[in-house]
Amino acid sequence: MLNRQEIERLTKEKQLITGYSDLDTQLTPNGFDLTVGNIFEFSGVGVLDFSNKKRLLPETRQLSLERENSQDEGGWWNLSRGVYKVRSNETINLPSDLIAIAFPRSSLLRMGAFTQTGVWDAGFKGKSEFILLVGNPFGLKIQQNARVIQIIFIKINETNVVYQGIYQDKDSGID
Repeated sequence: MLNRQEIERLTKEKQLITGYSDLDTQLTPNGFDLTVGNIFEFSGVGVLDFSNKKRLLPETRQLSLERENSQDEGGWWNLSRGVYKVRSNETINLPSDLIAIAFPRSSLLRMGAFTQTGVWDAGFKGKSEFILLVGNPFGLKIQQNARVIQIIFIKINETNVVYQGIYQDKDSGID
């Protein structure tokens, strides 16, 4: 697993992560905190089959930000209990010898919410999307650009087959 120094070096030299707000703040001892770029609510059904020939992503509706006052550095999302899709601000650019997984930040868990992600495959390039489940019956308030998940990078033996899915180099997330 990569440590802070290796993630920082790969980010500066090879653009492992781009679109971040503050490299020093977002780097952790063994990972990197991804921030909220957009939040969506689901407004349609999804379809998943074995071959992906009938795959259909559900329709979503982007939620609007609310400003509480003119001093706010960004808007806020006031989320009720439910399931949401989150798109990160950052773009991940994985070489053929790295994969990544992510976990919710412990602060999020302590607020009654958690995230669910998939695996970022070797060769994936793009923004990430993940699920945010708000279980707290009183909801959750999230500020624009809040750090919500910590992604960790795992070194693998270099593969000659890398990610080639529909989310490559798009504004959406992981396959």
